[in-house]
Amino acid sequence: MGIISRGFQGRSRETDSRLPPGQFLTQDFPVLSYGPTPRVSTDEWKFTIRTETGAVHSWDWEQMMALPTEDIDTDIHCVTRWSKYDTNWRGVSLDTLLEDVESTHEFVMAHSYGGYTTNLPLDDITDGKAWIAFQYDGEPLEPEHGGPARLLIPHLYFWKSAKWVRGLEMQADDEPGFWEQNGYHLYGDPWLEQRYW
Repeated sequence: MGIISRGFQGRSRETDSRLPPGQFLTQDFPVLSYGPTPRVSTDEWKFTIRTETGAVHSWDWEQMMALPTEDIDTDIHCVTRWSKYDTNWRGVSLDTLLEDVESTHEFVMAHSYGGYTTNLPLDDITDGKAWIAFQYDGEPLEPEHGGPARLLIPHLYFWKSAKWVRGLEMQADDEPGFWEQNGYHLYGDPWLEQRYW
């Protein structure tokens, strides 16, 4: 008989094709963070995209909320081996934000309040694959889960969905972010179990 941690259900991949290898299903929404939780008010929050030419595109909270929003129903998978099904978010597609951004670079570094960074290929945040999420289950996103806004990139391990996001910087190369510099995989595909270097 196996040992099941509180909040997790053992479920084999053979019986559940939605569960990536090495993952356990949870009904909870575990909170995992490094360092203190930033408390950023929507009055102070700003999201910025900076290109290699120094061009800056930015939105304050009111401007972000005026953009078209989408409801996203998706499964999420954490590198620490939990997965949660049928999560419901609301956010602004990064396609909308990148619409007028001109860049020849193929990578971005996401920056968060609190200093956290994570690297991403541009292809993984365009074509309907990524959002700036500001609601979870119909409620404003709690600070513990990355509020007031976080990245949502559900096809990658959840550390790539940076909490407390404040901007993207276009990059020529795929330079590692915070967790990537500390041993996490440069890309993070849960279906390939790309957890660590």
